[in-house]
Amino acid sequence: MTIINHTLGFPRIGLRRELKKAQESYWAGNTSREELLAVGRELRARHWEQQKQAGIDLLPVGDFAWYDHVLTTSLWLGNVPARHQNKDGSVDIDTLFRIGRGRAPTGEPAAAAEMTKWFNTNYHYIVPEFVKGQRFKLSWTQLLDEVDEALALGHKVKPVLLGPVTYLWLGKVKGESFDRLNLLHDILPVYQQVLAELVKRGVEWVQIDEPALVLELPQAWLDAFKPAYAALSGQLKLLLTTYFEGITDNLDTIAALPVQGLHV
Repeated sequence: MTIINHTLGFPRIGLRRELKKAQESYWAGNTSREELLAVGRELRARHWEQQKQAGIDLLPVGDFAWYDHVLTTSLWLGNVPARHQNKDGSVDIDTLFRIGRGRAPTGEPAAAAEMTKWFNTNYHYIVPEFVKGQRFKLSWTQLLDEVDEALALGHKVKPVLLGPVTYLWLGKVKGESFDRLNLLHDILPVYQQVLAELVKRGVEWVQIDEPALVLELPQAWLDAFKPAYAALSGQLKLLLTTYFEGITDNLDTIAALPVQGLHV
């Protein structure tokens, strides 16, 4: 039997807090966007190599974030509040910073999105905003770009995605009231598109984080996992991941999902 070692992710800030320093310098106008992006590339390359040297077989890609991983997910889904959108409809790193901070070196300032605690930790994430009738499309290719980076360095990778059901659970409706779970069938095609791109790159395993599965969820939300993962299965091997609490109460739901691995 072959045992494969993997990690769920790796701290991104850097041994000497390089990421935080680079961000603050960029926000203050003291360094360029390219200089900021270069720091990110250097940190990712260093952290992948550290894990490889430690005996990790599948290196996580997608655990790096410029602000937080939930906000990264919002961007690649094209979920950008109207007040933060670029006039030409494009999405860039300053779009991300405007959502998180309310301002960035480019674009018009606007009220930052809400920030709240990530489950029972002191880590905070930017709360996704949902409006009735909104549409989603792949708008931010950070994950795919970073997979390309890692592959170019000769690494065997395991991309990391925040799962679709947990993503919707973490968000809030703005404006006219509606059930945000109804957006599931709208975001799944974007997830399918990302998985298809990963298949093209020769990826074998993908980690999909669904920490909402440790919660006492309403039945409608539990029922949503089956069609969601039926839509996502078949392209590559899925590693369903939970953390923070046990999954005993939702084990029947999890056991019925078409995934090839489970991390608890």
